[in-house]
Amino acid sequence: MPSLHANTGMQQIVDFILELDKLKGVTRKVRPLGLDRYENSAEHSWQIAMLAASLAPFAEPAIDINRVIAMLLVHDIGEIDTGDTMVFAESGWDERKAAEQIAVERIFGVLPEPQSAMFLALWREFDEGKSAEARFAHAADRAMPVLLNLANNGQSWRENGISHERVVGRIGPPIQAGCPAMWKYLETRLEEARRQGWFGA
Repeated sequence: MPSLHANTGMQQIVDFILELDKLKGVTRKVRPLGLDRYENSAEHSWQIAMLAASLAPFAEPAIDINRVIAMLLVHDIGEIDTGDTMVFAESGWDERKAAEQIAVERIFGVLPEPQSAMFLALWREFDEGKSAEARFAHAADRAMPVLLNLANNGQSWRENGISHERVVGRIGPPIQAGCPAMWKYLETRLEEARRQGWFGA
């Protein structure tokens, strides 16, 4: 018969997973292909985890791809409390990160140990962006909205007045640092998009 402690731990895990359901209600600025609505942060997290797994052959040889995927699955969980901020926003990042820190401590705190500490450590590793895994995760995170915009004729760039220079300046360095092959691919595609007028003024 399960112990009371085991039941308590199971309930904490269930409570955590149900809390994560709120991430499905956090709206982003890019539309899924072929749909009129905007994507949500849960969809984004799943898709970039799949992108990173697919890009594994282009990662540094010693990278732990499972750790990368875990980071990508937890990296936006704080948005349950803070909402999403478009990657091309030019101010307020320090305040946002402080708010996200409080949010993830609350949300991961629902879990028992050691899961709580493990997920929080993954979130912090991604946030600091220093390890090879974190750099690769950042590259996938930055690349996915670009790939959707390229497939959607620059939808969110045009809607939000985002220039080619702003896109390249914001996403170029982290993608180049984490996955140079992806940046080489995107650099050409972004120049083609600029020529086609897919950016805002």
